[in-house]
Parts: sequence; C-alpha cells; structure tokens
Amino acid sequence: MPLFDFYKLYFSADKEFINKLKNILGFVPGNTVLYKMAFRHRSVAKVLKNGSRSSNERLEFLGDAILGSVIAELLFKSYPYKEEGFLTEMRSKIVNRANLNQLARKMGFDQLIVFDQKMVNMQTKHHSMLGDAFEALIGAIYLDKGYNYTKDFLLKRIVKPYIDIHTLELTETNFKSKLIEWCQRHGKDITFDMVENEAGESTKLFTIKAVVEGESYGIGRDYNKKNAEKLAAEKACEALSI
Repeated sequence: MPLFDFYKLYFSADKEFINKLKNILGFVPGNTVLYKMAFRHRSVAKVLKNGSRSSNERLEFLGDAILGSVIAELLFKSYPYKEEGFLTEMRSKIVNRANLNQLARKMGFDQLIVFDQKMVNMQTKHHSMLGDAFEALIGAIYLDKGYNYTKDFLLKRIVKPYIDIHTLELTETNFKSKLIEWCQRHGKDITFDMVENEAGESTKLFTIKAVVEGESYGIGRDYNKKNAEKLAAEKACEALSI
C-alpha cells in the first residue's frame, strides 16, 4: 500500500469517511474533498463566495454523462445488431433513477449522505437523493482517477455484480405509458411540453417537461424527442411515487 494511502486510512482527520469509502469502492480516494462533495445534498449546501453552492449537483451532472457514456458503449458492443431505439431503452432501464437508488442503497450510500432531515422529505419528491449521490460519486471518481479508471470501476464493481443486462432486456419499464395510465386512473391532465433551450445550446437537443395538473414533475433532455419524453416521464413517475 502506498505510504500516502496508509496515512489517509489510519492517521488523517477523515480516516473514518475514507475507510468507509474504501470498503464500498475498493480503493483509497485521492482527492477526499471531491468525495465529500459527492455525498453533500443541496439541503445542506452553503453559498460560496463566487455565488455557487457547495452541493453534489454539479458532480451529479458530470457523473450522469460519464455513466451514460460507459453504459452506451457496453450496450453497443453487447448488442451489435440492435437498433438505436432498443439501445436507448436498455440504457434507460440501467440508469433510471429507481435503479440507481436501489444500487446506491445496496452499496451503503445511505450511510454517507449528508442532508438536512427537516428540509428533506424522503417520502415525497426526494426519492432521487441516493441516485443523485450515485451519479455524483461517478463524477468524483472521474475527476480523481480519470475516465478509464472510472469505466473499469463501473464495469467491474457495479455492472458485473449488480446488473443483469439480459434480465433487464425482458423487463418492461415504459415510464411514459405508466404515467399516462396513472393520470387516467386518477382523472388528472397530463401533457409533455417542449421547453425552449438556453442560449448556446444545440437546436437539435429536445427539452421536455412532464406536466400533471399544471405542475411540472420531471424534465427530460435528449437529441431524440421521444427519448426526452421518456426521461421526463421517468422523473415524473419517481416524483409521484408511481
């Protein structure tokens, strides 16, 4: 074991946190600050001097992109003759928030997340807290160790032990249909509204929000409109506990 890793595990002020991470991840983190940030929910974020907030939201954004890239490559190689629609659906099954929440709980992330219990109601719209931390952790590993290390970690420590791709292939997770059916059963209006992209964003990127009874419950973004609607529906199902 490198001397610096030995010091962090046994003598650093963060040794308890670092040991927990090592047991979960299988390696000693380099930049501890990144990993602490990954588990800091926005409910306990502080506003920094530059105006940004010290929560895991930026790392979550980065981790989402890295995770999507690794899974997309895995599926592309695993299913060489399948069409884009099938690959997109499979990726959604793997990286959907419910699945990430479950993975994070199995790995013990619920023991590491820092949040304000008074501000966060786990029974309503904050079911995504564990999944958000999972993606933020991927972002932290990427910044700390690089893309190839992160890819190897995901495939060996996440996909292989926790995800059965071929079982997921047979699992139906059409969130848009689920959301529409739920709204019909409860007599609620549902629309999928296109949102105008911010300045500088690609005109080919679709941003869709799922609106139930006039309130937005989920936003999806993709270069395919139908996929963006599915992503918005997935987040709405999560928010509505469907």
